Amino acid sequence: MISGDEGVDQPMNARRQRSNNERLLLDRLRADGPASRASLARVTGLSKPTVSSALAALERAGLVREAGTHTPERGRASVLYAPDPTAGYALGIDIGATWLRVALADLDGTLVARLEVRNQARTAGALADLVIRAADRLIDGSGVARERIAQAVVGTPGVYDERRRRVRYAQHLPGWGRAGLFDRMRERLGVPLAVHNDANLAALGEYAFGVGAGSRLFVYVMIGTGLGMGVVSAGRLFTGANGGAGEIGFLPWPGRHRTDTLEDAVSGDAVVAAARARGMAGPLTAKEVFDAAREGHPAAVEAVQLEGERVAHTVAAVAAVLDPDLVALGGGVGHSADLLLRTVRRTLRSLTPLRPKVVASALAEDSVLMGAVATALDTARDVAFERRAPRQRSAGRSARFPTTPAERRGVRAGRPGE
Repeated sequence: MISGDEGVDQPMNARRQRSNNERLLLDRLRADGPASRASLARVTGLSKPTVSSALAALERAGLVREAGTHTPERGRASVLYAPDPTAGYALGIDIGATWLRVALADLDGTLVARLEVRNQARTAGALADLVIRAADRLIDGSGVARERIAQAVVGTPGVYDERRRRVRYAQHLPGWGRAGLFDRMRERLGVPLAVHNDANLAALGEYAFGVGAGSRLFVYVMIGTGLGMGVVSAGRLFTGANGGAGEIGFLPWPGRHRTDTLEDAVSGDAVVAAARARGMAGPLTAKEVFDAAREGHPAAVEAVQLEGERVAHTVAAVAAVLDPDLVALGGGVGHSADLLLRTVRRTLRSLTPLRPKVVASALAEDSVLMGAVATALDTARDVAFERRAPRQRSAGRSARFPTTPAERRGVRAGRPGE
């Protein structure tokens, strides 16, 4: 005789097993591409009836769709299945000192819309409003219903303090450490929103879509207005105990002042200062110094060589602590790595026996944005699966994703939002 508890457990266990089977098949399709029921049964070890039942449930929920047929030399044609990329969307936002970039991607990671606007905001409040307006404009112009956006991720300089609801160490965005700015964005956008350090997201973007793929321990050094670093170990981001891992700009540097830091020595301002010290005059930016060096301007060439030597010191310090197999240079200064790499590699040989491979970023100015998209996709795919319900095609509506913190907690716990 079955006890009351056992009677409750059996249907629950059956539901859990069906859910596990559906997730296994969905993950397999996402990893391997379109497949037939028979091939899915072979690679997963599930029976053909189980595969058929799970695929039917996923198709009703709008998570998979038919993707053509396969006709072997012998035998009958079989239907191929693939994840439906329109089951949800992910929003990535890159907040930089000069540019604001926004992109919307489907669950396959294909960008369906993107937008770039100059950051001319003078205050933190104005910058928050600019982010909201840019994201609204992108979403409204994309044709994607806002409720289909399962997750947004913002990349920003500094370290986000979840407990205090504010950013720390964003020295180049005045007032950006004010509490509540990102809560305001969440409320106005109506989309679940997470906040991450920009260098960390750049590392993830370069690992997922650029030169970092396959690296065992990958380091992305972002050199621009400031100096930062992201670390990806075995495919996972390393952020330290309090989120500050990679804030190498704070390392001390033996300059003219007791408070000089590595950022003072390596950032874009340092390139300009070195060029001025060697005789270049007039309004200057780091980009203009690099452009002049390409044309052979002696002062610019010397300034760029000094920058390469200092970047080599940065890489040597990183190598001694982390022992990465690959280091990518990115950011505004890093985008001129073609002029830096020879000096960096030569100087590195004279500094240390620990010499990781040093390369230029492949994604250039899109590293942070693509890292934000990749991070948002991880959550969006989970949310799309956890909130699955039969798609109401005839009504022209789709299942609503959770948008409030309480609803997000409910999703993670596997129960309806509060």
